[in-house]
Amino acid sequence: MKITEDIDDNICKLSLEGKLDAYHSTELEKCINKVIGDGCINLLLNFQRVDYISSSGLRVVLSSLKQLKKSGGKIILSNLHPYVMEVFEISGFKQIFEIYESEEEALKSFEV
Repeated sequence: MKITEDIDDNICKLSLEGKLDAYHSTELEKCINKVIGDGCINLLLNFQRVDYISSSGLRVVLSSLKQLKKSGGKIILSNLHPYVMEVFEISGFKQIFEIYESEEEALKSFEV
């Protein structure tokens, strides 16, 4: 999995590429823990280039949300591939997360 990090206006954007499975979810977890440790409390995960997510990937995203909420922050998801969106719907995660069709929409939601 490739993770590109970009911090702008107190929003940390992580653009993900590849499969978010049991093997690669640990990479994402380490990256998220690092940016949270560096003081980032507003996190945008761009899933545009992710075409698969496993239960391990869901666990990482959910635990990150819980961690950020404790700090008064939030996590927003954007650009979910149809298969990934289906997994979020079936698992009930669609009701838990703010999900936007585009990164631009997601960034605007931080301004509110």
